[in-house]
This record gives sequence, C-alpha cells and structure tokens, in this order.
Amino acid sequence: MNAIVPTPQLAVLRRQTDPRLEWLCAQIARNRFLPVPPPELHFIGDGDFRAIGAEFLRHFVRLGGLRPDHKVLEIGCGVGRMALPLTQYLDGSYDGIDIVLDGIRWCASTITPAYPEFRFHHLDVANGLYNPDGRIEGETATLPFKAGTYDFVILTSVITHLRTADTERYAAEIARVLKPGGRCFLSLFLADATARVGIAKGTARPPFRDAPGVELLADPEHPNAAVAYDEEFLLGRFAAHGLRPARVVMRGHWSGQREAENFQDLLVLEKGAAP
Repeated sequence: MNAIVPTPQLAVLRRQTDPRLEWLCAQIARNRFLPVPPPELHFIGDGDFRAIGAEFLRHFVRLGGLRPDHKVLEIGCGVGRMALPLTQYLDGSYDGIDIVLDGIRWCASTITPAYPEFRFHHLDVANGLYNPDGRIEGETATLPFKAGTYDFVILTSVITHLRTADTERYAAEIARVLKPGGRCFLSLFLADATARVGIAKGTARPPFRDAPGVELLADPEHPNAAVAYDEEFLLGRFAAHGLRPARVVMRGHWSGQREAENFQDLLVLEKGAAP
C-alpha cells in the first residue's frame, strides 16, 4: 500500500464531489450559530474549529463513503469538532467516546440537548498525554457498545497518540463493533519508504526519530505526544482483525516529501463480510 493519490486524481475527486456536499461544508465552516467550545477546552489541536470539522466531513463522505443513514461511532471525539458538522449531515445516529471527561461533559450539555441522537460517553482509559490518571489500561479497554452496531467508525488523530499495545486493542474493538462491510476512517502518520526518507532528512513534522521498530516517536520522553507507525506493520495488525484498506492511502504532507491536500495520512479500512 505505497500508492500515492497523484495531483491529477485529486482534481478528479474534487470534480466528482456532490455540489450539495460542497455547499453544506461551506455553510458549516461559516455558520456562527454552531457552538464552539471555550478556549480552555481546546485540547484537540489548533486551527479554525468549524472549518476543520467541515473539511473532515467532506473527507468522510468523499473518501470514506459515509452516508446520511449510517450509524456512526467516533473514538476520540474530543470537544465535538467532528460531531458538530455531522449534526448537519446525519439522519442516523452518532456515539462519541473520549478519555477526557471535560470534553464529554461539554458535548453532552451542548450538543445532545439539540440533537438527541448524538450521545457522548466517557471511557477512563489511561494515556500519558491526555489522561495520565485513567483507571483502565488501554491494552485491556473495551468499548461499551454491542458487536456489529456501527456502519462507520471515526478516529481522527487518535492512533497518533497510542502505543502499540493500545493500538492493537483498539483495532480488535473497532472490528468487533463494526457491521460486516462497515468502514473505519483514520487520520494518522504511516511510515512507508517515502515517509522514512523525510524522517531521515529531518523534514518531517513532527520531527520523528527514525528507528528499526514499528513505532517512531517524536519525543521519547513523552511517547504519547506523537507516534508514527510502520505502515506494513499497522496494516497487518488491522488485517488480522478483518479490516483492510478500502482504497489507496491519501497521503499527507507531514513527512515533508509529498504534495498533499492534508497534513496527516488518511486511511479508510473496511470490515470483510461475515463468512
């Protein structure tokens, strides 16, 4: 899976996008009536809150195949940056789960009263960056949802903060809660041969340190700050649970080696049909 979507193909994808989706995303990006969490709750990264959410809605639909009738689970929902745009698109249901309690409280008190089909859940999993005092170890965590419930699972910049044991556990849980034929959309850092060139040259951002193992860390003293994974290893671990790429990886420009529309790599996995 070393294929890069070249610039001409990106242009084709843009031309094939439903103009209604483009209109909706533009409206969301400038809709001042969609709430924005207070600055002290912005633990999910910088940038324009509404515009980034609208851009990812476009990715979910255009690249991931998200439909309005889907049942959606977002792992690492934060303070609703993806959930809020989805309120304007989904007719189905949405569950968001996160390890940061303050974010869940804000979403539950702000979004759910207006959109009852949008529910938010706290999972007290330990993470050195976001929840160091969590009671549950990531490698033993179980998502509080029934098997085969969801059509679409979202993880935006979640694997980027997980070590291997936790990532393996989430791969198993994602496979469990997805329906056969369901899809998982991830933004992450995949270290293929081209990305490793950028890492070795020091042009990657974050500045990952090249290493022979399957994890590459930007800051070994704070390992959860940013994690890149060897691509072959990570795809192999997901494949072991029946999750395989539904399309070529949409490469990001984080490694400093590629022209790209987005910062992180975008990966869409699909669960195989039941035998």
